[in-house]
Amino acid sequence: MLSVALILVLSYLVGSIPASVWVGKLAYGIDLRAHGSGNAGATNTFRVLGWKAGIIVYLFDLGKGLLAAGVIATIRIDALPGGLGFWEVDSVIRLMAGVIAVIGHMYPVWAGFRGGKGVSTTAGMLLALTPGVMLLTLSVFALVLLLSRYVSLASLTATLTYPTAIAIKKYVLHAEGLDASVFVFSLGLATAIFLAHRSNIQRLLTGSESRIPTFRPARGMKGRGEI
Repeated sequence: MLSVALILVLSYLVGSIPASVWVGKLAYGIDLRAHGSGNAGATNTFRVLGWKAGIIVYLFDLGKGLLAAGVIATIRIDALPGGLGFWEVDSVIRLMAGVIAVIGHMYPVWAGFRGGKGVSTTAGMLLALTPGVMLLTLSVFALVLLLSRYVSLASLTATLTYPTAIAIKKYVLHAEGLDASVFVFSLGLATAIFLAHRSNIQRLLTGSESRIPTFRPARGMKGRGEI
């Protein structure tokens, strides 16, 4: 149990690193949480500070989930607990590490427990667990966004793509090394994302959802495009 405790503590501390807050304060002299949507995540960084800061924050937040589920989750100082039945202990530990990192991102101890929504960190966790499926999911997101200019539609389509691809890979192609716990988690995640996007779905159905006007890099409301 010491390994599990250490993994969870380290995953939370890594997830708590507030990249957007630190970049905003160190490079621009502002607290990002006081501008834009008030969210300490990559999307608000793009909006407020511009695309250069946004890319840095996005990659850093993605890396937190990747590090937690892909590296920290492999730490072993004692035997892992058994008794999980039809789920593999290793996969469950990696899921737990990733989820704890996301919680750390949302409620960071280093930034007064005011963080972001955890989307980028979740993507990093899934990239560590299932790199091929996640790259497919990100490709679908980018394609739908490019064709429709609806961020919400791209997010929802990608949300459906991930568990569908996991199900096909595990239960149709019978891929080895893919645990059922990942599929169950993907269904729960998809459900949560669709519930969070209920208002967006309604606007999509009525044709009132906002589109991205241009894909040209934004300079940001507060940023100068330099960092």
